[in-house]
Formats: sequence, structure tokens, C-alpha cells
Amino acid sequence: MRSTAPQTVKPGKRALAAAALGLGLLAATTACSATSAQQTTHQYAASDGVNAQFGDIKVRNAMIVSDGEKNPGRLLGSIFNGSAQDVTVTVNGAQGSQTQVRVKANNEVSLNESSDAAILSTSGGAPGSLVSLEFSGEGKTASVKVPVLDGTIKEYKPYLPTPTGTPSSTHSGEATTPATTETTTSSEGGH
Repeated sequence: MRSTAPQTVKPGKRALAAAALGLGLLAATTACSATSAQQTTHQYAASDGVNAQFGDIKVRNAMIVSDGEKNPGRLLGSIFNGSAQDVTVTVNGAQGSQTQVRVKANNEVSLNESSDAAILSTSGGAPGSLVSLEFSGEGKTASVKVPVLDGTIKEYKPYLPTPTGTPSSTHSGEATTPATTETTTSSEGGH
């Protein structure tokens, strides 16, 4: 005959079962991070501009503000010089347009400052498009596609250049626009 008396579970087995259930729940709820990308390990341009690097030079948040493809365009962003020497960074754009930015050793230049206006004689693209720019310095170059924005976003409106694209003076820490188009040759440096 069968006994109907309740069976008792030993306390050690109960604790082991609870621990196994707890570990199973922990693994099930945290395993999703094993297959998900971690955004903190991926560098990206968090704003409207794009980033580039060549040698010890870093370009951050680069974009052009212009109101038309054939009109002047102002380069916005920052250029960081991580080298021990002052560097002149040359930016070549569409149809021979060019500007230069002098950056002191271990320093940065914010192209958003009014004294550091870097103007290209033509933007090379309509607002909303991407245009190719070549940044060069220290004998190295980086080619990137940068967005062209206009004054639709009110924060960019003050940066729209005048159609004449007046050149600015040259000194350390400021951008310049050459009066004539120059051909710049630089040896390809690599990463």
C-alpha cells in the first residue's frame, strides 16, 4: 500500500535548488548585453559634422555652412594638433577652393569663433548634400565627405558667409583664405 504522508525535502537540497534557480534567472536577464554593441566603445560624430584624423591632427565635427552650391561656404568644427610643432592644415574643396588653418603645437582651433573664419570660395554642394574635402598637414592627408548646411537651423544662420567670401588675416590660431587658388601637393601618409 502506498503511504500518503507528506515527503520532506532536506534543507540542503532546497537551498541548492534556490541557488540554481537564482543563477538561471541572473543569466537569463543579463545575457542580452553579451550580444549588444556597447555604444561607449564606438566613436562617432554625435552632431551634424563628421570627424577625421591624419597623423597627430584630429578634425572634429566638420561641416560647411552655405546657402548654395556655387556660393562661399564656411567650414565649422575644431582642429586639434597633438604634435610638438605648430602646423598649418590646408583644406581643399570643390573647384579649387581652399582655406588654411594654423594650429599651435598641442592646441586646438575652434572654427566656430568669428576670428577663426575658414571660408571656401565655393561650397561645392547644395544645402543637404555631402561634399568631399581633403585635409592635409604634416605631409599626411585625410579625405572626408562633409555635410553642407544652411541657415534653416537657426544656430547655423550666423555662420553663413557673405557671397564675396572676404579673406581673413593670417596668424597662429586663425584660419585663412588664400587670395589665389594654390595647388597643394602632399605625400600620402598612412594610418
